[in-house]
Amino acid sequence: MRELGLQCPVRRRKRYNSFRGDVGEAAENVLDRQFATKSAHTKWVTDVTEFNVGTTKVYLSPVLDLHDGRIISATAGPSPSVKMVTDGLRMAIQTLGPDEQPLVHSDQGFQYRHTLWRDTLRGAGLAQSMSRKGTCLDNAVMEGFFSRLKEEWFRIQKPETVEEFHSGLTSYLEWWNTTRIQERLGYLSPDEYRAQTTAVA
Repeated sequence: MRELGLQCPVRRRKRYNSFRGDVGEAAENVLDRQFATKSAHTKWVTDVTEFNVGTTKVYLSPVLDLHDGRIISATAGPSPSVKMVTDGLRMAIQTLGPDEQPLVHSDQGFQYRHTLWRDTLRGAGLAQSMSRKGTCLDNAVMEGFFSRLKEEWFRIQKPETVEEFHSGLTSYLEWWNTTRIQERLGYLSPDEYRAQTTAVA
């Protein structure tokens, strides 16, 4: 491509890395790439990704249900702080029924090793799982969502301000849950698939 003077408009930037060394305690990889699940709220995955908006960095932390790919909660802010990701976890926990206790899987980022995150899981009776160090495929579904989010929205809309970013993100996540079809869901959106499987159950 260099020899022909070609450029790729969607060239990948260096991926945000939340690993800060062996701080806190790591959990076992309980999920073990077993991404399929027959019912909602049995397996959740989460991670943090980074966006450059003008001269500002914005970090996003969603919680995704592996049953149907639905985004259960999402928090975003100027810092990938423990509080930001734990606030998103608490929002997701509030959607659970009394007998629902999903496994929660992440990478080994410092946020997920922190006592605040671990205590929040423990307080809700939820089990923790972590990818192996430096093995992004252990959280492939979350990585895939980030890729689609950036290709389908961020790199097309190119928000220039933080306000535009948050507005566009809210619209995209609503579209993702309610309208965007997925092949593995029988060409239904996450909300449509959930409604269908709930009705059958």
